Amino acid sequence: MFKRREYEPEYALLSDTDNKPVNRYGKPIETAPPGDPLREQPFVINGEESPQQNPNRYKQHGFYFNADNCIACHACEAACSEKNDVPPHLAFRSVGFVEGGSYPDYRRINISMACNHCDNPVCLKGCPTRAYTKFAEYGAVLQDPDICFGCGYCTWVCPYNAPQLDPVKGQVSKCNMCVDRLEVGLKPACVSACLGKALDFGVIENIPEGRVQAETEIPGFPRTDITHPNIRFQQMKSIQREMVRVDDMPIKYHRSEDEKRYVPELDPKKGYDRQWNWKKLLGSHENAHIAFTLSVQTVMGAFALLVLGDGFGIAPIESFRAGGAFVPGLWLMVALMGFGLFKLNMHLGKPHRFYRGFNNLRLSPVSREIAGVSAFFAGLLGYAVFNLFDGTLATWLANASALLALAGLGFGGYYMVKLYRIPARPFWDHWQTGSSFLGTGLALGSLLVGLLAMAGGQFDGGLGRLLAGLAAAGLALEGIGLLAHARAMSHVDSEGAASWYEQMTTYGWPYWLRNGLLIAALLLAAGQALTGADSWLFGLLTLLALGSAIIGRALFYVLVIPTTMPGAFFWRNKGFVEHAREVGLAEMPQIGVAYERHHPFRVDELLQTLRETSLREMLGHVRWVLTGRPY
Repeated sequence: MFKRREYEPEYALLSDTDNKPVNRYGKPIETAPPGDPLREQPFVINGEESPQQNPNRYKQHGFYFNADNCIACHACEAACSEKNDVPPHLAFRSVGFVEGGSYPDYRRINISMACNHCDNPVCLKGCPTRAYTKFAEYGAVLQDPDICFGCGYCTWVCPYNAPQLDPVKGQVSKCNMCVDRLEVGLKPACVSACLGKALDFGVIENIPEGRVQAETEIPGFPRTDITHPNIRFQQMKSIQREMVRVDDMPIKYHRSEDEKRYVPELDPKKGYDRQWNWKKLLGSHENAHIAFTLSVQTVMGAFALLVLGDGFGIAPIESFRAGGAFVPGLWLMVALMGFGLFKLNMHLGKPHRFYRGFNNLRLSPVSREIAGVSAFFAGLLGYAVFNLFDGTLATWLANASALLALAGLGFGGYYMVKLYRIPARPFWDHWQTGSSFLGTGLALGSLLVGLLAMAGGQFDGGLGRLLAGLAAAGLALEGIGLLAHARAMSHVDSEGAASWYEQMTTYGWPYWLRNGLLIAALLLAAGQALTGADSWLFGLLTLLALGSAIIGRALFYVLVIPTTMPGAFFWRNKGFVEHAREVGLAEMPQIGVAYERHHPFRVDELLQTLRETSLREMLGHVRWVLTGRPY
């Protein structure tokens, strides 16, 4: 427990007395009313159980920020980092700003922001390992880095950039509300350190003494309807109609017609010149996701075509299955699927903790995707094995495996799309994500079957025309989605417009190359479907479609811009981070930038984990996943 000094200054003390019953979103402020079993559970902080000392322990607390008083001294950042022993390249609380006008009428708003301990914490719902918990005590959303396996999905879904993925340790950590200080009647360290009394803290909806506003938004603060954050603002000084960011994000904020709020819109600060930027495009941190999604969707499309085509009695598919390329083709699909799963697992900060991805099946789309894809892989593997044997039992087992694989395909495929429909990332939150994934599976899956047929000498006119037609349908579906997506993003008032701008400028030439390859592949596939397929042209079609898919998927990951807080010139500025890593400034810890240094795979850690985990703990872990009861 935090040791309170004998003479704490008055400004560091919590002083809430009267509290409101509900917050402005209609949620009760009391997190556990008298008699609730939650009140009977022990409250343990840093390994020490604490009897109730704070009378407001079971009320939702939150931050209060007065933008008029913030001078950007960063004392709150320093106090937070010292209190929580945060490394220099991370910050649980950070200060950014937006500015508007020019000399002599220049206006600036500084914004200090940490985790908002939301009523609807999407980080908790998204985390596949259940590393997050929304506590009844103070309404704090706490995260356990030891449970986290470093997938970073919570950093995707949070609109406020609160969870911090450590590129060195490969795990996430975040603001913990300083609950140990709250328990002894003290405000969080960042609040106590604020020089200008810009930060305050207490039971949510309580306006601090000397303040008159308690707004839910401020220029530069993302939308609140996603999570209902527990932070309130005061900002009464007049500012310009347009406020811009000083980081490299092409976003500015424009006062809406009702004069009440500022909405994000495009700020084309980099001009409109098209660039290639192949190194940035194909050197993304998310390359593992490119390999995983493309390989898995290709295999899913090919498997569905072979199984359903046979089930519906489509003659060219039945002919292919009767040939010698069918069973080797299944094993090739197993290998391709295994490659994708391996790349995804090695992408984790702690790959040896991969089994924790199943922990949050009740809430997390990531856990459900993992479960569905794993079921598909198990079914595919079983189908490949049992097709090696003859007999009634082998046929029955092969059919059962096929049903398992199809169920996993439907479940896992749905959540593979669902996990990207993130309100905090508008560029992904469009139906084109689903059409792209489905189109890729249909097109590349059909082309994979065609390549297998050519390798086995079974490629003929009937099969070629069928596969070319299906590939054309998949490419057309993706093209239609891309057209609708470009039209939507070019007119939207959100970070999606900034993603569209980056697409047309920073990656302008790869974007048009992808479009050209897609159109060429679509025309070639349609032509072969109508006039007859030629093996040489089918091979060319495969190269065109694959090139389009790789570039398109790389753009999908590199272009997304989240709804996040404004940074400063050097801190929380993606452009400066890239520059520091390129020129070597990241070697200086005081710069606050780090290279990604965590080792992708440690055999010794895996063996140590197995040695330390008893059979009883394994069974308890399975029980926790299935029932939700702790072990």
